[in-house]
Amino acid sequence: MRATLFQDRLIELDLPELRRRLARPGHPTGVVAGDHGAGSRGPALKPASVLVPIVARTPELTVLFTRRTAHLRSHSGQVSFPGGRAEPHDESPESTALRETREEIGLDPARVELLGHLSEYHTGTGYRITPFIGVVSPPFELSPDRHEVDEVFEVPLSFLLDARNHRRLSRQVRGEMRMFFAIPYRNHYIWGATAGMLVNLYRHLAQS
Repeated sequence: MRATLFQDRLIELDLPELRRRLARPGHPTGVVAGDHGAGSRGPALKPASVLVPIVARTPELTVLFTRRTAHLRSHSGQVSFPGGRAEPHDESPESTALRETREEIGLDPARVELLGHLSEYHTGTGYRITPFIGVVSPPFELSPDRHEVDEVFEVPLSFLLDARNHRRLSRQVRGEMRMFFAIPYRNHYIWGATAGMLVNLYRHLAQS
């Protein structure tokens, strides 16, 4: 169990409390809808799903991330959640997230307990992503696809849910100023869609 800062107040967040908060209906106010300029194109966006893998470590929960290889055509070298676009044979968005996770890092779906999902996140690259929250029970074995995944690492959930670690930044892209979130952790730079979905997780859990 670890004390975590939510909107300037401390709560005790362990696995039972995480389950309870994720089970609450509704979506948080001020949700991050997507990349700059992507929110209005929802129907035309391609469906995708990711898994937000919360690892039931002791003494505190962690979140598992991947870092994409540098040679990939899109989002090379970026930190992300395992997942990808839906395929015609996928039975549901949940099955997309679990299938893609198995293909990317070799995580057995039987080790994942799905707790729910967050609001869709729309990307400027043309996707509407549904993030599924899943608890991963150790021990488990991973076999990353070395064509896509350069590294798999974990970050304490308490760090990711501390608003003091959430940075709102901007940069100019093709002559337009764009805003995005970033959550730097040690030598890893979590930003863009992945950071935006983490901020949505924070806002969902922080609801009173």
